[in-house]
Amino acid sequence: MSGEVERIYGMLVGCAVGDAMGMPAEMWSRQRIRRTFGRITTFLPGPPDNEISAGLSAYETTDDTIVTTIVAQLLIETGGEPDPLDLVHRIEQWAEENPKSRTIIGPSTRRAFDQIAQGVPVAEAGKFGETNGASMRISPVGAISDYQKPEQLASRVARVCLATHNTQSAIAGACAVAAAVSQGIAGGPLAALPEAALAGARAGAKRGYEVCGPSVAARLAFLFELSDRTAADDAFAKQVYELNGCGLPTAESVPAAIAMAYRAGSNLLRCAQLCANLGGDTDTMGAIACAIAGAHGAAAGFDPAIAEKLQRVNGFDFRPLAEGLAKLRA
Repeated sequence: MSGEVERIYGMLVGCAVGDAMGMPAEMWSRQRIRRTFGRITTFLPGPPDNEISAGLSAYETTDDTIVTTIVAQLLIETGGEPDPLDLVHRIEQWAEENPKSRTIIGPSTRRAFDQIAQGVPVAEAGKFGETNGASMRISPVGAISDYQKPEQLASRVARVCLATHNTQSAIAGACAVAAAVSQGIAGGPLAALPEAALAGARAGAKRGYEVCGPSVAARLAFLFELSDRTAADDAFAKQVYELNGCGLPTAESVPAAIAMAYRAGSNLLRCAQLCANLGGDTDTMGAIACAIAGAHGAAAGFDPAIAEKLQRVNGFDFRPLAEGLAKLRA
């Protein structure tokens, strides 16, 4: 595979790695994770007392990776210009056919689906979507975009966010993720990730419905600086959890995820472990962070047998998607 195809493949593998490792602890506190697991270092099944992930097997992903592949396929089929309503219908079709969607589809997406079904215009259906559902699925948009053109990137991201997460906060977070992915696939150094993510967040914040809440860009800047001056991973993770938050809102989990990708650098396993033990929306933060890490080449040093097993268990085939996205990027 060419360099860009390899990094896009790494982005998709990374998404699955972070998602599957974070799945067992989804929406648990840091304290409960420690009481139950000690520390998550590998792929585990969903514990029976987790209302969200109970019944899921080790290596199994959630909607984070599944919807990411749906977006990737739709981008390839439409030349990078998807119909927002078509995306809704595809996610709905998957949700209707898969029983685990009942526990893992996010609240903003469910609400938007209900609104659209009642005849609400697509652009209005997502006016209350402030959670991280747009950011979790946006990495393929980053794969085909140029982070050095943040306004153009933001327009493409906003199109994919429109139906379910048409708010300033959600679009800002999704743009930050897409820009970080794009910068990695372009071969940019990890040290330049903060600049790209911040530019993306600022461009995205100009779009969508206004909402009352924290600035994604401001929180990103704070966490990048905090990472640079905190030596120990656990001390940094504790501060992220307590000071920034790691819950469903975009302004919490997305800056946290991007900060973990920045912190982990080229080590995909470290990135997944940081997110899995962080507390909060661990699977989504893992999917976002590890997609960014994979785009920066972290998957190149990851065990290929595990990457293949993740695809086999979940029925994915990332190589054709990577090749299709690379053609669009070109």
